[in-house]
Amino acid sequence: MKTLKSISYILKGHPQQVGDGFIGQSMIPSQRFQDFSPFLLLDHHGPMQVKPSPIPKGVDEHPHRGIETVTAVFEGALQHRDSAGNKGTIFAGDVQWMSAASGLVHEEKHELNFSRQGGILDFVQLWVNLPAAHKMKKPRYQELASAQIPLIQLNEATQLKVIAGELAGLKGPALTYTPVLLAELTISDETQFELQLPEGFNVAIHVAQGEVLLNNTEKAVAKSIAKLSQQGQWIEISAKKGTRFLVLGGEPINEPIVSHGPFVMNTQAEIRQTVQDYQSGKMGFLEPVTY
Repeated sequence: MKTLKSISYILKGHPQQVGDGFIGQSMIPSQRFQDFSPFLLLDHHGPMQVKPSPIPKGVDEHPHRGIETVTAVFEGALQHRDSAGNKGTIFAGDVQWMSAASGLVHEEKHELNFSRQGGILDFVQLWVNLPAAHKMKKPRYQELASAQIPLIQLNEATQLKVIAGELAGLKGPALTYTPVLLAELTISDETQFELQLPEGFNVAIHVAQGEVLLNNTEKAVAKSIAKLSQQGQWIEISAKKGTRFLVLGGEPINEPIVSHGPFVMNTQAEIRQTVQDYQSGKMGFLEPVTY
């Protein structure tokens, strides 16, 4: 017998601007992040009109420790560089999975040519917590081009891409430190279908555009996130043409969380040490760039 996951609640995003180039919605309130563990943050930036600029805008040099940042681009282009020596550019359909772990400094900007031409930018960024055993690992960088991310047609109207974990028999390429599911579904026509999701995981559905009806009872519209119960395995979905949504799931990390801006550790003492390490230059630095 199929057991349905119930809908715990649906939240709407709150307006947020990050740096001088990313405008959007913050989807996970800080007082509820334990409900979404291992996910700490989901920001949906866009769709926004980027005006042409010879100097790329975005978020200047800043540090991280104890987490991973995951950036998935729907439209437009972004560029990244960090103090571990990683550089990358991601376009529509690509994903960047950066494990800050023990700490690094990075910047995220509009990609140079995209910045000069202008256009529509639409992307999401997630912060994924790391358990204590992995917080001080060496930083790791994964750039997943769209062609590397497997996709299937669930039905004539529904395309599924799996970035991390496994869903509908499809396995994503991203390496993760704990069990994580991240998938994207796009709807080309009105449709109904079911998804089998892991029991015991924290699972949520972020509607990026369009709207979905869950279990024939709860409607989630664009720029909202639906938290599902850990119990049960199935969710019934009805979606309209032009809908895009993400499925986020993960095994909860049942450890204390102490955060300070871009740092997420387990104790106040670790946070104090992290701040000292950053201020003393142990996380590295970025060389200036001339455009």
